[in-house]
Amino acid sequence: MSDALHELDATDLAARIRSRELSAREVVQAHLDRIEQVNPAVNALVTLDPEGALAAAARADERLARGAEVPPLHGLPIAFKDTHLTRGMRTTFGSPLFADHVPAEDDLVVDRLQRAGAIRLGKTNVPEFAAGSHTFNPVFGTTRNPYDTSRSAGGSSGGAAAALAAGLQPLADGSDMGGSLRNPASFCNVVGLRPTPGRVPPHPGGNLWDTLAVPGPMGRTVADTALLLSAMAGPDPRCPISLETPGAAFRVPLGRELRGLRVAWSPDLGGHAPADPDVLAVLEPQLSVLAALGWQVEPACPDLAGADEAFRTLRAHSFDLALGALLDADRESLKPSLVWNIEQGRRLTPADLITATTVRGRLHLAAVDFFSRYDLLLAPVSQVAPFDAELEYPTEVAGRPTETYLDWMRSAYLISLLGVPAMSVPAGFTPGGLPVGLQFIGAPRADLAVLQAGHAYEAATRHGRRRPDLPTT
Repeated sequence: MSDALHELDATDLAARIRSRELSAREVVQAHLDRIEQVNPAVNALVTLDPEGALAAAARADERLARGAEVPPLHGLPIAFKDTHLTRGMRTTFGSPLFADHVPAEDDLVVDRLQRAGAIRLGKTNVPEFAAGSHTFNPVFGTTRNPYDTSRSAGGSSGGAAAALAAGLQPLADGSDMGGSLRNPASFCNVVGLRPTPGRVPPHPGGNLWDTLAVPGPMGRTVADTALLLSAMAGPDPRCPISLETPGAAFRVPLGRELRGLRVAWSPDLGGHAPADPDVLAVLEPQLSVLAALGWQVEPACPDLAGADEAFRTLRAHSFDLALGALLDADRESLKPSLVWNIEQGRRLTPADLITATTVRGRLHLAAVDFFSRYDLLLAPVSQVAPFDAELEYPTEVAGRPTETYLDWMRSAYLISLLGVPAMSVPAGFTPGGLPVGLQFIGAPRADLAVLQAGHAYEAATRHGRRRPDLPTT
């Protein structure tokens, strides 16, 4: 049985552990075996603590044997994103400057997941300081797509998405500023949810009021993703933007009647994010699936005028705030695109920041108005299919050359600016077998509605059930 444990959904594994059909030790060992067999091909996990994980699993089994009440993630193994602090385990941020950095505290999300019963396996790979949606760095190298190891796994939660797809772990944490949960989910045929800002409180953090970057969950199914969100979400007094809804609100059955759902479809986000033909060739046939579900679908998009410049301005400002001191101290140890983005922040004027802030406020109000008329907006997650892993970023999108490492990410980052929940759900494959995700976007704070709609679509299509064929060592 243990040979197939890595293929089971997290919700199924959790139930079997709780009923004592499986032990946490069996589950952890099965995933450690899988890591040994296939991680060399994908390079998703970059730090591993098998002894610590097995010891934690033994303690979990002993707790259950005593008849103690157990939390929702009891016994489930997870490796944390290597930008999330892990007490006593190195957190490198994908940078040689932090190659031996061992934090003395956990990020709030790491602490919450372990308190919910998750067992720490190690860390998942990231781009340098999570900059860019392709996972490579000078410390650990490149993470490769389990469906085609010559291709990118996306990023910045690329190690997390690849680990899920390859069966190295049943759940994964991540974070998303411009698509870092959604793009890798799309590339690796898994689910990634960017929650409403404040749903999952970020701590510690430099800018406590930041709503552009958010932590969030990933899973192989929407139900697994909701399960992880239930353990991540909930208020924290140290985070001034945190929402009051407790995480348990997401630990509910996702099935409900959705006939008559009002859905907008925008293949290019109003002309602001044109997608490659091979991506649209996968997504456009999905509209008939939605019609069969009884959803009312029509072309529409909120007004996104000014969103591109506003996002880039606010992103550059945040990079200067977070990493400017490192640029001054050791410029040569930062990758060129990171240097460029920090320096973009330093060139900003007060007028630039005023304009970006004003535009963002207008965009949020436009989104609120839009979602008074539609329940969902659907769009491509990524404008391209998984690209050559040897590239830093795609050289062109929809026939147009790219000039920066951000240019191909608009279909995700324009949505980030709206302050709404957005989720990538597997939507099929190109003729070459590369995954493509469909982006489910909801009204502010409508995270549960987004999960319910994604769950209904997932059940109707089952694209996420197609697993990669990876060689084992």
